[in-house]
Amino acid sequence: MNALLYFLLWGAFVFLMLRFGCGSHVMGRGQGHAEHAVGEQKGRGDSGALRWIPPPKDVDPVCGKTVGTDKAKPSVFDGSVYYFCSRECREIFEAAPEQYIGPQAAEPQPQLENARV
Repeated sequence: MNALLYFLLWGAFVFLMLRFGCGSHVMGRGQGHAEHAVGEQKGRGDSGALRWIPPPKDVDPVCGKTVGTDKAKPSVFDGSVYYFCSRECREIFEAAPEQYIGPQAAEPQPQLENARV
């Protein structure tokens, strides 16, 4: 009986601490402590939050075509978004992105769409 009472007291203590004490900021009910959490938004309709808007057009780094970003195939590398005219160009880029960006990048090679060898 003593063990049961012991566990019930500890359970009540942990519940109260999570509800009103140290863990209350995790539940979003802290007394002004929520602003210390990293990456939390204060409200869902926060108009001050940064939002990334893609440019209307970009150049495919593999083949050099100008593509509309609304229908392009995107890929993210090293914190930047790159747009591609096709899935094939994106896969070529993702296999070796260092070849297509940076100072060592080669000039884009135009690809013939209906070329037969």
